[in-house]
Amino acid sequence: MRVFSYQKAATPAEAAAAALGTPGAKFIAGGTNLLDLMKLEIETPAHLIDVNGLALDRVEATPEGGLRIGALVRNTALAAHATVRRDYAVLSRALLAGASAQLRNKATTAGNLLQRTRCAYFYDTNQACNKRLPGSGCSAIGGFSRPLAILGGSDACIATHPSDMAVAMRVLDAAIETVAPGGAARTIPIADFYRLPGNTPQLETALQPGELITGVVLPRPVGGKHVYRKVRDRASYAFALVSVAAIILPDGTGRLALGGVAPQPWRVAAAEQAMPAGAAAVAQQLLAGAKPTAENAFKVTLAQRTIAAVMAEAQATQAKKG
Repeated sequence: MRVFSYQKAATPAEAAAAALGTPGAKFIAGGTNLLDLMKLEIETPAHLIDVNGLALDRVEATPEGGLRIGALVRNTALAAHATVRRDYAVLSRALLAGASAQLRNKATTAGNLLQRTRCAYFYDTNQACNKRLPGSGCSAIGGFSRPLAILGGSDACIATHPSDMAVAMRVLDAAIETVAPGGAARTIPIADFYRLPGNTPQLETALQPGELITGVVLPRPVGGKHVYRKVRDRASYAFALVSVAAIILPDGTGRLALGGVAPQPWRVAAAEQAMPAGAAAVAQQLLAGAKPTAENAFKVTLAQRTIAAVMAEAQATQAKKG
């Protein structure tokens, strides 16, 4: 690990200004991803800005009937929060499916949204990776691609986004609140937050230089059956090969997003419009344009079957209630 300087920020605006004004600066809270990347010299920040003291660790009701989650709320606390468990159960379930209990105790809401890909070539500094070193190439293309993207990739990158929480947030229509170095606040719908790789895979989100996430807002709950199903190589402490986050209403309509298959949570309006027609129609729309490799073509079938299982689970629950 390289030498770096360190400061504790007193306010969100101060943290953002310090990040913009100090070349090579990074924010740190739980550090569950950043510290690993620093040890491997994938991230080499010259300056760390500790944001743990910014009082962004509360979960509060909004005047509109939704929920505001502070950027520093730990994953364990968020998953266990009574309102989240009751009204936003898909989020609680997604959080509990991620990482280990020890990591969830440290990981924060903002950090979870911003975690970097777990592509093996991103983590191996001896390999070409456009996300790590723009213009160097993508060793994953033509290499070991079993866990990687079948949707949304490009000739420059086929990495997937690793977050379970982000998939649930996408289904919930979350919005990310930020503060800029000058102190100006803005709100970014999660649908616009993540960027597809295109020719610039190193640019992963809509955040501007120095911009700090301060919280996430969930709209008023919509009810229905909430399901998060994660398919992985082992029962715990593994990233999704395919995951499905769904909210399915009694009339058969609802929302559905995929994880583990794209550089961002994958949600398609046409797929949700097809929900009353059944799982096959939903999968056809969600997976339209899929470009699997020979090694990860199984993800297409796996996604189809996982979507069907989630919808069947929701329908069985609704039938029992009926």
